[in-house]
This record gives sequence, C-alpha cells and structure tokens, in this order.
Amino acid sequence: MSELQHHDWMGESLSHPPLLPGPVALEPFRSDLFVDAVASGGGALQPLDHTTKGLLWVSPSGAEELQGILDTHPGIDWIQLPWAGVDAFASVLEHIAAMPRSQRPVVTSAKGAYSEPVAEHALALLLGCMRELPRKAREAHWQEERTGISLFGRNIVLLGAGGVARAFIDVVAPFRPHITVVRRGAENVPGAQRTVSSEHLHSVLADADAVVVAAAATSQTAHVIGRAELDVMPDHAVLVNIARGSLVDADAVVDAVAAGTLFGAGLDVMDPEPFPNDHAIWQEHKIVISSHSADTPPMTAPLLARRISANVAAFMASRPLLGVVDVEAGY
Repeated sequence: MSELQHHDWMGESLSHPPLLPGPVALEPFRSDLFVDAVASGGGALQPLDHTTKGLLWVSPSGAEELQGILDTHPGIDWIQLPWAGVDAFASVLEHIAAMPRSQRPVVTSAKGAYSEPVAEHALALLLGCMRELPRKAREAHWQEERTGISLFGRNIVLLGAGGVARAFIDVVAPFRPHITVVRRGAENVPGAQRTVSSEHLHSVLADADAVVVAAAATSQTAHVIGRAELDVMPDHAVLVNIARGSLVDADAVVDAVAAGTLFGAGLDVMDPEPFPNDHAIWQEHKIVISSHSADTPPMTAPLLARRISANVAAFMASRPLLGVVDVEAGY
C-alpha cells in the first residue's frame, strides 16, 4: 500500500528558537524505512556521539534509556518522538521543562501524522455502537426487534482540537452532525458549529447524542469522562474513546451501560493496557473494545517516516519543525 494513502494533518505548530543543523542519530534501533527517511530529508545520519544534534527516537517506549542519552549527550538540540501522544515520555518532558528555556532541546512528536486512520476508527466505533453491532454480533441470533440509532443530524461533543479531532470533523461531515468541540481554550475550530472551553463540559454533555474523546493525556485530563460526566449525558448517548485510556473511567462506563444510562461505548484504549481479561467490561454486549488498533504499524510506519523526512529537511535548513511539543503542558 502506498504511503500516500493517508494525509499528514500537520496543522499549526508551536514556535521554537532557530536550530543549527548537525548530525542526526537514529535510536534505539535502525530500520531501512527510517534510514531512507533521513536520507530523503537531506540529513547526515551518524552513530550517536558527542557531535549529535538531532535524535530520532523511534521506539514507543524507553523513557529511562532516552533520559540517559540526554544526560550523557547534552549537545542534542532536537528530539523526535514516534507517537502523537507523548505520555509514555512524561518523565523526560518534565525533566526538560525543569531546564532553563535557553538550554531546552526542542521536542517534536508525530502529532497530526496518524490523524486520518484514528479518525476513521472513531467513526467506525461510533457507527457500530449506535447501530448496536457489538450486541447483535455477540448474541448471534436473529433479533426480534429492529433497533439502533442513526448518526445523521446528531449532536456530537468532541473532546480535543488536535489533528485527530480535525480529521474526525472531516470524516463525519457527510452525516451533517452538529459538532461542539471542547478544548482548553475557546478558539474556534474549523468545521465545528461551536467551540467551548473545558469548564463548560458538563453543560454541553447534557445535549450530546455522541461523545468522542480525542484529547491529549495529561494530569488535567485524567478521567475527564467519569461518573459525574456520564450522569449528565442522555440515556441514548454513545461514548467513543480513541485518545488514551486514562481519559475515561472504565468502571464508570460499565456501570452506566449496565444501568441503561449509556446506550453504548466504543473504547480503543484502556488503562492499563492490556486490560484485565477478568474485568466485567468484557461481558457488556453494548461495549466494544478494539485493543488499541485505531492506527496499526502498517499505517503508522510510513506516516512516521514521512514526518521524519519533513522534520529532518526542516532541521537541516534551520526552518521551524513540525509537531513541536509543549513540554510544560505535556503535549
């Protein structure tokens, strides 16, 4: 499949001080795809040493190892992380945030790069839950009643305003929904009918037919959808989480669905992962868990390679980088 299958939702990026180009290292492993990406961006790929200026960290984990590299190579000016979410590297970001601003390396992530496949998965979960496909498939017999909810013209509350949220607005547009975006600020989001700040979450949940969680995982967003929020939502509402498991209280979701106060839920992410096999959530026929498959390695690898190539090219030309992380905010 061509790597041009998906677009990169680069969006706006944070500003940063200009960087001088220099040797780039690829850690903690190499692959031909990422080596070629560095070459296509015009980078000088070299083994990690005291001259390294750019570090491409292509493993989804290894925060302690990465921190050790930064401690022993203080000359690194730029770090590229592999995922859109950077919560796995929170300790590294906290360490960098504690440094004087003039000494901080610029950190970039793949935010925006994987937006289309994740938004596509969010739509699949939303439609599946509204049409009760999880329950009907599990019960595996002819249903006596024809049930389900149509997505057309519904009120969708969308938590987050990043690349995934904006791509979701595009993919759901044919259903002519009324979309309310909830974000940290209240700046308008293109394609949404309304944008509100996070303190107004409860007021907009009261009229939601569907709630899609696509926000960053930070200490401020832990259990942003919990019992209090589920109590506010209408009984016919559907919840979808394609962000991080920490944003949704899974136990509260189970209780709400079992009580009939939540119509259904599609959860691609859980906390912890993998989620315990003996948890009651697996028995709820109106909940579908897709095991963090909204973006799969065959989808993400070429998109990460494209982002690496673009950022290496920018680094070598001392241009602004894409996907700059706010190390103080944590995303």
